[in-house]
Amino acid sequence: VQLQASGGGLVQAGGSLRLSCAFSGRTFSSYAMGWFRQAPGKEREFVATISWGGGSTYYVDDVKGRFTISRMNAKNTVFLQMNSLKPEDTAVYYCAAGGGVGRQPVQYDYWGQGTQVTVSS
Repeated sequence: VQLQASGGGLVQAGGSLRLSCAFSGRTFSSYAMGWFRQAPGKEREFVATISWGGGSTYYVDDVKGRFTISRMNAKNTVFLQMNSLKPEDTAVYYCAAGGGVGRQPVQYDYWGQGTQVTVSS
């Protein structure tokens, strides 16, 4: 399995970004997908996850109402729409694939390379 994340960049506070993660190598629709982030000097933390069919989504509390995870199984891609961005959202964002929705990194089997998101104040 290969995961390729893209869409990061530099944005001002209050702005928006849409991250994408392209999946290849196995049947995408068999995997739950997650987004995690890691800021400098901090541990990798859960951001959002979506079930294999897209019917269930979960978020960390401080992104609820601002971020939306979605997937397009026909295109083997998962998205993270990020609105009302804050400087504290600055981190490297990683997509991951696993057997079920989860909030812990160990619950995911495959990881992308990460994409940098920087939010200026």
